Amino acid sequence: MAPKTIKAALVDALEDLSTEDMKKFVHKLLDRREEPRVKRNRVDGKDRLDVVDVMVATFTEEPALKLALDILRDICCQNVAERLREATAGLTSKPADSGQNQESKGQHQESKGQHQESKDEHFVDKHRRALIERISNIDPILDQLLGSVIQHGAYDRIRAQLTTQDKVRELFKCLRAGPEVKDRFYTVLQEEEGYLIRDLQKQQ
Repeated sequence: MAPKTIKAALVDALEDLSTEDMKKFVHKLLDRREEPRVKRNRVDGKDRLDVVDVMVATFTEEPALKLALDILRDICCQNVAERLREATAGLTSKPADSGQNQESKGQHQESKGQHQESKDEHFVDKHRRALIERISNIDPILDQLLGSVIQHGAYDRIRAQLTTQDKVRELFKCLRAGPEVKDRFYTVLQEEEGYLIRDLQKQQ
């Protein structure tokens, strides 16, 4: 049964995180510079429910939800972020991720039928190995994905990889949220690596 409140949905989302990802989440929460800020002694050593209580008390429910979505994407937990967005879609005064969602929907409609290989396999999943091996210039792709698919922390982490192949592998970790995220990646690939995409399409 879907959570009845934003707070319950936030607790469920944090419960889905591994211990390591939860540490990353708390670190990002403490590392933010904007006011109001969360004090370390309020979340250190606390369980998921306590962390959510602190977030809601500090920011109120809807801002806490938006912040949680941003942090989850920043630590490459896109699948958890997507489930949280879907679980809270009817619980907010406006969609918590409306800007990205509308953009993703537009991209999805624009390229519908071109990139969905089958019901179960997306173009970027089917050609994952080829994309890792053959993408030649990842930097402009990352620049276009920044803010919609990846956040600054993930962007910096990907850029820090030594080879283009390693950068693409790291980027794929941020594409687990579902088809909308992959649709956006596919659209950017068409713009930046058009020859590669056309070549892969010919091989189908």
